[in-house]
Amino acid sequence: MNSEQVSLVQTSFEDVRPIAVVASELFYTRLFVLDTSLRPLFKGNMADQGRMLMSMLSSAVGGLTRLDTLAPVLRNLGARHVAYGVRDEHYETVGSALLWTLEQGLGDKFTPAVREAWTLAYGLLSGTMQAGAREASQVVPV
Repeated sequence: MNSEQVSLVQTSFEDVRPIAVVASELFYTRLFVLDTSLRPLFKGNMADQGRMLMSMLSSAVGGLTRLDTLAPVLRNLGARHVAYGVRDEHYETVGSALLWTLEQGLGDKFTPAVREAWTLAYGLLSGTMQAGAREASQVVPV
């Protein structure tokens, strides 16, 4: 990602903040439409889950300018998601739900350039999480 793309992601996320509750509801509704088998992975209160999602996205979006600090956090998050039952193919579904949610929430502000920037950002974030998941899966407890 170049600095302009990082800026597009960060600026557009500022437009999502005021609608964070609605955005998280849209996201999870879309996620479960795309793959109903994901619903059982979410055992807690969905409002709490939505707040955690938005908090994680906020940290990740802010961290795009500090990848050396962000990457270990994402790898750890990916490792934890293995225990929740998350598999590689779920990341693609999450990405689709995220982009759809951003399109709904941002409307005309979700330009092709913003879409491309978010696609690259999600690829970077999810790829790092998946690397952490693979690392965790290779660790054999003693």
